[in-house]
Amino acid sequence: MMRAPKWTLLVAAAALVATAAGAQTADEVVEKHLAAMGGRAALSKLTTQTATGTITISVQGADLGGTLEIYHKAPNKARTYFKMDLSAMGAGEMVVDQRCDGKTAYASNSMNGDREITGNQLQAMLNATFPTPLLAYKEAGAKVELAGKEKIEGRDAHVLVFTPKAGPASKQYFDAETFMLVRSVSKMDVPEMGGEVEQTTDVSDYRDVDGMKVPFVLKVSTPMQGIAIALTKVEHNKPIEDAMFSRPGAK
Repeated sequence: MMRAPKWTLLVAAAALVATAAGAQTADEVVEKHLAAMGGRAALSKLTTQTATGTITISVQGADLGGTLEIYHKAPNKARTYFKMDLSAMGAGEMVVDQRCDGKTAYASNSMNGDREITGNQLQAMLNATFPTPLLAYKEAGAKVELAGKEKIEGRDAHVLVFTPKAGPASKQYFDAETFMLVRSVSKMDVPEMGGEVEQTTDVSDYRDVDGMKVPFVLKVSTPMQGIAIALTKVEHNKPIEDAMFSRPGAK
């Protein structure tokens, strides 16, 4: 029987709501990106985001589909929940629930059990502040640097290296004309996947939601698998209880 797909890198993709580049200094890139996404003032008013859609994981020659829910609450609470039909692998339904309460994180898998998320996986989740880490990166002790220009899908893209105060750095690729994020590349230690893994996330299909630009398509790739996320609905500033992000039974 085929093994169940690895999914622990999904949150990094689920947490990508925005980022972009295309000027002469890192600060100019950041400010033009924030303006393109809706503006600092509007972004600063976002407190929560709820998204629903579908997820497809391609692993070992099989495409496995399911439904997906993603929740964010400022500054860095996050939850990703999805159900997947594994009948093609000779198994039943797999339910995955990954939560970060802003301090700790854990993952529940109906096939593999529960586990604490630690190390730079945890730090990456804590660094993924909503609605974007670029909104207040200096206050958080992070650094951004321009690192040249590359072609992404035939279009010029500026490369921004984002280095948080703690945790793994990432490269963000921004369309040189629109300042929209088109790709993110990061590395992190994932013990259950054999050590350090490089993850590439391609972001597209930006749509207006409450005056902000939101990507509705994310494609995540690692050497072991591919993940495609297609959002169908995104809502902002709906009340979300903190308990939604805590481990069940936690006080």
